[in-house]
Amino acid sequence: MTRYRLGVDIGGTFTDLHLMDEETGALFALKTPSTPRDPSLAVANGIEELGKRHGIVPADVRYFAHGTTLAVNTLLERDGAKVGVLMTGGFTDTLELRRLRLPKANDFFVPKPVSLVPRRHVRPVGERMLSDGRVGAPIRREDVETQVRRLLDDGVETLAVCFLHAHRNPEHERLAKSWIEESFPGVFVCISSEVWPQQREYERALVSVVNAYVGGRMKAYFNTLHGRARALGMTCRVFSTKSNGGVMGIDSAAERPVETLLSGPASGVIGAHHIAGRIGDPNIVTIDMGGTSADISILEGEMRYATENTVGDFPVIMPAVDVSAVGAGGGSIAWTDAEGVLKVGPESAGAAPGPACYGRGGARPAVTDAYLTAGIVAPDSFLGGEMRLDRGAAHGAIDSIASVLGFSRAEAADAILQIATAAIYAELLPQTARRGVDIAGFSMVAYGAAGPTQAFMLARELEVRRVVVPPSPGLLCALGCLVADFRADFVQSVWREAPELPDAELRAIYGRLEEQARSWLADQNIDLDRVYILRSADLCYVGQSYEVNVPFPDVVPARLTTPRVVDWFHARYGRVYGYADAEAPARMLEARLQIVGVTPKPPVRPVADSGDAPDGPTGARPVHEHGEEREAAVWRRDALRRGEVYEGPLVVEQYDTTVYVPAGFRVTVDDHANLIGERA
Repeated sequence: MTRYRLGVDIGGTFTDLHLMDEETGALFALKTPSTPRDPSLAVANGIEELGKRHGIVPADVRYFAHGTTLAVNTLLERDGAKVGVLMTGGFTDTLELRRLRLPKANDFFVPKPVSLVPRRHVRPVGERMLSDGRVGAPIRREDVETQVRRLLDDGVETLAVCFLHAHRNPEHERLAKSWIEESFPGVFVCISSEVWPQQREYERALVSVVNAYVGGRMKAYFNTLHGRARALGMTCRVFSTKSNGGVMGIDSAAERPVETLLSGPASGVIGAHHIAGRIGDPNIVTIDMGGTSADISILEGEMRYATENTVGDFPVIMPAVDVSAVGAGGGSIAWTDAEGVLKVGPESAGAAPGPACYGRGGARPAVTDAYLTAGIVAPDSFLGGEMRLDRGAAHGAIDSIASVLGFSRAEAADAILQIATAAIYAELLPQTARRGVDIAGFSMVAYGAAGPTQAFMLARELEVRRVVVPPSPGLLCALGCLVADFRADFVQSVWREAPELPDAELRAIYGRLEEQARSWLADQNIDLDRVYILRSADLCYVGQSYEVNVPFPDVVPARLTTPRVVDWFHARYGRVYGYADAEAPARMLEARLQIVGVTPKPPVRPVADSGDAPDGPTGARPVHEHGEEREAAVWRRDALRRGEVYEGPLVVEQYDTTVYVPAGFRVTVDDHANLIGERA
């Protein structure tokens, strides 16, 4: 019996499906229109279409992992549940006070971010846990039930509980949750000590509120998805990707949906990391350019993580793959400001109406309209010919910009592409400087529907070593879901000066975190090749407000000592800032542990496009780009042969993207079917 793995990435415009034959490694790809009102419907439609095209029976799918932007879009669009919050009496303004900082330090008139929860829906509970974990004032059941009843009577749908110092002692939060579940069955309730027990009251409360804000919708979505999969005959468990680059069962995801906020960008980085490992190129810059944004990540052997990410107006302190985004995607709108200066993004045409060339009523020029006008993309080859673009509508949209700039139509399209390139460059350059990396030693992995179209224009401005375009770059996020490992993060706040932390206590902290981690992994009930543990800590010099995350070397836990951790901190601090004071006292803020369960990964073998590949280019067309017009050969991706060198300018067309290789670059095909681009 043939066994398959299914990876799905649910985007705003398209839902991407990647199906892998576990025995042969063969991949089958499909893009189907997303269904925003019910994202699970697009997944079901895609599974049925894969069955029609390739004769695949859904019951033969033994592994199903997917990523979705539903949680982050719910937060950004502010259309989540009505949340009620229980907080320690006297501290109910925590969500309003936030960090007592201006969002923009140089702007005294910037609007204050609006809280997700109105003040009337934050209710006090007469309990108090002291900073050392001792009970200052006991919690009373009638107090909790009275406040919850008032919130529910006022229209609240979900509940978050965040009591003072619950990261030290979660007993009061656990009691409150058990009482609520007993007295008000069916109400979604989460507590901060289970969602993310880290010191910092505002951040911990905010993560809990976000979890409750998206929780109701995500739980309903996961239930619907599970039901549709069962109706199709699938019997395997369903998994969801996480912001930290791992996967977890949808039962866990339904309880902690906040962990899936950034799962979409993380899935792409997982896929790029997998490609880099297969070709033996550990140092890569990833460029994921979709319809709305270009997401950038820098990897030195391993994926980088950030312990704080900003989503909309809110800081989210849970670990996530370190990705920065700039509003320059295929749907990004080109416009001119009051002075007539050309800008691109961050506003996007989205899926509806989309760029003008989609023919869905859009009239404003987008980057995809510029691709079509410049000759890079052909109207009859988009999405393998399944979606025809409207050249006339694209020209009309570009003309609206050209008339303002005093440019010709082709010059205006070229200018839009140069501005998009500059926007990505301006975001990437500070990232490399901040991480202290030399970009000349890195390869650029380009993916997303527009990534390979824009990547060589960006590489022309950077001194990257080479450009790598995977076999199915438009569906790499779906591939990332297929090859992701199980990951979970655990934290314990310490906040002690290093000399005050005995070695035995340090080892006990990491022992407790490892016990929690292994228990979580056992609950996932999945076959794994191996399991490993990553330990780290957040430290700073005494008196500093910002910390540095210090990864620990692979040291036997019994040999873990506080002086060693401090030495690793000095070394890490010196690498980041170019200076370290080994005599200055250090403070340990958080102990962190990540468990990784490595999943079995069959060898990947890309499937060629349907039909016989031609022996040469399918034609040629003029391309106006970088200030000049050149004749570019047009190739089908499956017609490019290993060992051959192809000089730019050329256009490579395939089902999920168009690769543009300008003059000054040449490309070859490696043994893994990646397109490798280098300067000529």
